[in-house]
Amino acid sequence: MASVRKWLRGAGLAAAAVAATLTGAHNAQAQATIKVGILHSLSGTMAISETTLKDVMLMLIEEQNKKGGVLGKKLEAVVVDPASNWPLFAEKARQLIAVDKVAVVFGCWTSVSRKSVLPVFEELNSILFYPVQYEGEESQKNVFYTGAAPNQQAIPAVDYLEKEEKVQRWVLAGTDYVYPRTTNKILEAYLKSKGVKDEDIMINYTPFGHSDWQNIVASIKKFGTAGKKTAVVSTINGDANVPFYKELGNQGIKATDIPVVAFSVGEEELAGIDTKPLLGHLAAWNYFQSVENPDNKAFIAKWQAFTKNPKRVTNDPMEAHVIGFAMWIKAVEKAGTTDPSKVIDAMIGISVPNLTGGYSAMMPNHHITKPVLIGEVKGDGQFNVVWQTQGTVVANEWSPYLEGSRDLIADWRAPLMCGNFNVKTGKCGGKM
Repeated sequence: MASVRKWLRGAGLAAAAVAATLTGAHNAQAQATIKVGILHSLSGTMAISETTLKDVMLMLIEEQNKKGGVLGKKLEAVVVDPASNWPLFAEKARQLIAVDKVAVVFGCWTSVSRKSVLPVFEELNSILFYPVQYEGEESQKNVFYTGAAPNQQAIPAVDYLEKEEKVQRWVLAGTDYVYPRTTNKILEAYLKSKGVKDEDIMINYTPFGHSDWQNIVASIKKFGTAGKKTAVVSTINGDANVPFYKELGNQGIKATDIPVVAFSVGEEELAGIDTKPLLGHLAAWNYFQSVENPDNKAFIAKWQAFTKNPKRVTNDPMEAHVIGFAMWIKAVEKAGTTDPSKVIDAMIGISVPNLTGGYSAMMPNHHITKPVLIGEVKGDGQFNVVWQTQGTVVANEWSPYLEGSRDLIADWRAPLMCGNFNVKTGKCGGKM
């Protein structure tokens, strides 16, 4: 009996050793790569804009792997499709972080999708790089905002129209969700602070994917007949832009009559469509493909080689991912780990080249410095840059034009560590 027990004990130890070896091998395999989450809509109304961001992330990851990866490990892309479904963004974010164990996520486009995932990133303490212009009024510890805040896009666009186009009447047209409504709230307050009267501001919202623009464009046309120069400031998002501009053309509205400046129309949205109705209209961004410098030329060449398409265009949110990815790599190397808490601390102060010929830096409010450019649509779907800032602009995460925001700042450095610190009361308003 003793010999049997001895045999069983030995067999059990051997089995345990085998199991431990297999578990160790599994863990080693699981940790062999650093996983990078990509959370962009590849179907639905926002696919027209977001699919390219997935593709550029795949290119950047492939490029970094050719350099040896980071911290001695290769990067592995984990791609999911939230399908332009805002609640699904949160579900997919949780999957990426909790199940796929990604070290970081690059994703979202609309503010409603970003708002959907914020609680997930906070709860699970992961990192999101958000690459699209947005309405501000937010600074969350787990998010790095590489797109423009209103003072890095919307406010300069209005200033340009007022000064260069002598605009006196304003149509604020947007898709009906967080970003357009909040941005237009800021713009309305800004215009009124400059003496613009209520009757000279028209505000209109339409649902995602809106296609019947006949009555709305007719209203804009009528609004523009009051004897004052009129312009449209457009926060219309996604594929609704195509029928909007087409209807402007149908009703004979030219850029010389009522110019449109858009915040969500770039090279990708113009690719493959008839640009005749858009000629002369404007877009405000922080990057255009037409910017001429060696870094941008090299990036365009790499992008077209990666996609095997010499006509594939680049755009502003792509550049934001280029900047954000480079910053994340530098922060991971600086921290010596992909641990989110340590990478978050290491991010502030990181500076990397942008594609307009300068450098962008990550500020304590988790926003980056950016140049502002205004471009005019050309027949080839590219933009002729008609105005730009001398250098980069520091983002205002909280608007100085809104009551309740003008006294707030964000600073994620110790000892403040707050996204909405009130400089008058000296108190942090809570997690933002």
